[in-house]
Amino acid sequence: MKQPGFFDVEERLARLSGLGDQLEAFSRTVDFEVFRPDLELALGSVRS
Repeated sequence: MKQPGFFDVEERLARLSGLGDQLEAFSRTVDFEVFRPDLELALGSVRS
């Protein structure tokens, strides 16, 4: 299996963005930070 390159993630995200990434469209209308307290409570805080 090929090891991912340094810029592979950035290139993949740029390609998704160019194709019309639905998460980008949702993030323009939905404030996902509203869900952070509930998610941190349910999953535990991942910040140190």
